Amino acid sequence: KELLNDEMKEKRQEILSQMEVGMVLEGIVKNVTEFGAFVDLGGIDGLLHITDITWGRINHPSEKISLGEKIKVKVIDFDVKNIKISLGMKQLEDNPWSNIESKYAEGTKVKGKVVNLMNYGLFLELQEGIEGLIHISEMSWTKHIKHPKDIYQINDEIEAVVISLDVNEKKIALGIKQLLEDPWQSIENKYPLKTKHKGVVRHFTQYGAFIELEEGIDGLLHISDMSWTSTVKHPSEILNLNDEIEVQILEVSSDERKLGVGIKQLQEDPLTAYSKGDLVKAKVVKILEKGIIFSTANSIEGIIPFNDLSDSEKQDLKDQYQLDNEYELAVSEVNTSMKKIFFSNSSN
Repeated sequence: KELLNDEMKEKRQEILSQMEVGMVLEGIVKNVTEFGAFVDLGGIDGLLHITDITWGRINHPSEKISLGEKIKVKVIDFDVKNIKISLGMKQLEDNPWSNIESKYAEGTKVKGKVVNLMNYGLFLELQEGIEGLIHISEMSWTKHIKHPKDIYQINDEIEAVVISLDVNEKKIALGIKQLLEDPWQSIENKYPLKTKHKGVVRHFTQYGAFIELEEGIDGLLHISDMSWTSTVKHPSEILNLNDEIEVQILEVSSDERKLGVGIKQLQEDPLTAYSKGDLVKAKVVKILEKGIIFSTANSIEGIIPFNDLSDSEKQDLKDQYQLDNEYELAVSEVNTSMKKIFFSNSSN
């Protein structure tokens, strides 16, 4: 048995001594494993590693070769002493990256098959051995996509545009949204300042609500632009989700991808109806330590402040103005930032 083994070893070393890197040989697939296949070259086996089967992506050698199949291989390395031969199949074909610039220049439209989905994007196989990454941010101009699997599946055939090509790093960046016009580029023409539009309340934040004017285009309705007369602490005080409302465009910028809208601007500011010296009828709604609070016929808050008054002067005013009674008062100040008017202190 030892003699037979020695003879076989000598025979293999003799075959190896005649071998050269780059030789193309025929062999029979003898065994298929997770990491590759062993190929019988006629008395000696060579290893065809999974990474040397194809320029493309495979998960198992059985996707390209099968047991007992006769295949052509190229010798890519060998070791006479240890009787080891490394073989390759992909080396029989040109490296697809060798002439890549002319085929996949920036701006080129391409078609490919989805071969991998990651949380940050998807990989598109453009041809065997050539894949491009479509980052999640390059999938839509307007939609916020949480994961590519929400839209795409493995083996989907999709179109894309080459954004960049790095031959040295073997990287191609692709985009899908570039196939369509960016709606934000024409946003200023579509939604000019002070124009009125209908939209749907889609989302609340502490500082306002987002109003969907069209799919993917939301305008921010800030709480300060909801009412001329009331201080709104949260948008839910006056809006409901999925309400259809009318808004006015207050701010629009294609560069900043920003759209600001308002609803109070659809009506004239009721404070503009008041001027210093006007006589106004108002009803007492609260009597506080800071002053007497009134409400006008159009719900504007008015106040006679107790600033710089003595305790007796304050008491005189409290006695003079009774809760729920209406009085005619003179306007001393119109304060738009505070959304209220100040009345003269008749005790002065």
